[in-house]
Amino acid sequence: MIKYIIGLVALILGVTLFYNKVYLPKTTFKTIKAKEGVLEESVRGIGNVGAKNIYNITAQSGGKILEILSDEGEWVKKGDLLIVMDGVDLAEQLEVAQANLTKAKYDLAGYESELTNLKAQEVLLQTTYKRYRKLKEQNFVSQAEYDKANTDLQSIKASISASVSHSNGAKANIVVAQKSIKVVQAKIDRLKVYAPVDGYVIAKEVEVAQDVTHSATLLQIVDAKTLWVKTKIDERVSAQIKLGQSATISLRSQPNKVYKGVVKRVVSVSDAVTLEREIDVAFTTLPQPFFINEQAEVNIAVKSYTDVVTIPSKVVVQEGGVLGVWVVKSSHVEFQKIDIIGQNDDAIAVSNIAKNTQIVIPNKNKKTLTNGMKIHL
Repeated sequence: MIKYIIGLVALILGVTLFYNKVYLPKTTFKTIKAKEGVLEESVRGIGNVGAKNIYNITAQSGGKILEILSDEGEWVKKGDLLIVMDGVDLAEQLEVAQANLTKAKYDLAGYESELTNLKAQEVLLQTTYKRYRKLKEQNFVSQAEYDKANTDLQSIKASISASVSHSNGAKANIVVAQKSIKVVQAKIDRLKVYAPVDGYVIAKEVEVAQDVTHSATLLQIVDAKTLWVKTKIDERVSAQIKLGQSATISLRSQPNKVYKGVVKRVVSVSDAVTLEREIDVAFTTLPQPFFINEQAEVNIAVKSYTDVVTIPSKVVVQEGGVLGVWVVKSSHVEFQKIDIIGQNDDAIAVSNIAKNTQIVIPNKNKKTLTNGMKIHL
């Protein structure tokens, strides 16, 4: 009898342990209720951070880098001095051009003074010539005296003509000197590189003391106002995407933060190999910090459903090729097919599930659900 009693006790303990430790855990499911609300149908894409406007700051003339006043990861304002280059002998060339200008001005002043004097002499000689001509007509002076008066007049006119030419030459030299100064000054100005826009330096391509050639890239600056994510969307769903649609952006470096965005460009040419279309989604709020070419995920809201019953995507299962959910009815479960109105990555809007319907959350570690099976909640 003692053996039978012990065996019975052991059996009861075993059944109790099995019920509590195996059966109950395997048949106890968590549930969730269907809700009524709004569902935003979205299109999801993976892309990389880029920008519409990325400026390659290039050298306007060749030379050696003397100073670099900005670095990668720094913000700059329009007009900020970024780089200073060595002008070699440009300062001396500027001094020579300025000296030539000064000389030409002195020359012009001298020629103009000489011209004034010559014109005064011309007036006197002209008067003398006229008097001698009248006297010659009356035979009061000799031919030689008349000829000398005429010769003196013609000589002074020739001197005036030469002085005018010299003055014009001096004026031309002034123009040449002024242009030379502008040319040299422009070369000197090009040795200083300024920021063309407010932006963020994303690349520094040179170092101090490095020799660079004309048009060599020195820095890259991105206009942060044009920051966006270039993503690829399958052609089958890309037709739903329109300019101005709202979106959310998640950066790989900030997985727990969501940024707002808007569709800024839909490229009209598809990729013939991948059958995808490029969609550019701009940031409405600028991420801090941001990294060009960083991977990002975008969700573009293409349609909105209001006053619909929604269920989480995680509760949907497939039975016999049919999509549905396991609903709870009096502690038992029943598979119910769903009629989908719209969906996104997280939820599905359905037309044949009532609000507050209790739905089982499937769990592969628990007992397989079957129609009419009793479960514990």
